[in-house]
Amino acid sequence: MPRHAVLLVALTLVSGCDERDRLTFPSGEPPDEAGPVTTITSPAVDSFLTEGDPFILEGRAVDIDGVDTVYIEVFGTGQAFLPLPGGGADTVTFGIPIPTIGLSGTTVIARIRAVDQIGNQGLAAVRQLAIE
Repeated sequence: MPRHAVLLVALTLVSGCDERDRLTFPSGEPPDEAGPVTTITSPAVDSFLTEGDPFILEGRAVDIDGVDTVYIEVFGTGQAFLPLPGGGADTVTFGIPIPTIGLSGTTVIARIRAVDQIGNQGLAAVRQLAIE
C-alpha cells in the first residue's frame, strides 16, 4: 500500500471519530414529575354537619407512578391518623370517620395529601366542616 494511501486512511479514521448524535430508544414511559391528585368525594363541598350524626369523609389519591403514602390531618376533633400506605397502587381510596358528638359549634378542617412512589408530593385536598 502506498504511503499516501495509509495517510489518507488514517486521516479518514481520525476525522470520523468526532462526537455525533446517537440514536436513542425510549425504554418506556418516563415517570411524571407531578405528585398524586387527591380529591375528597364526600362531601363535595364545605358542609354543615349535625351534632351526633356519624360522618365519614371519603376520597381518593391517584397517580400513574403509584401512590406511596396518603397523609391525613384533621383539626378540631382532637383526632390523629396514621399515614395510609398506598402500596404502589395507582388509586388509593380512603374513608375517615369524623366524630360529631359533643362538638356542636366546632369547625373541623380535614387536609389530605399524598406522595407517589418516586417522592413527588401532590397538592392537598381540604374540606371545612361546621358542626351544628
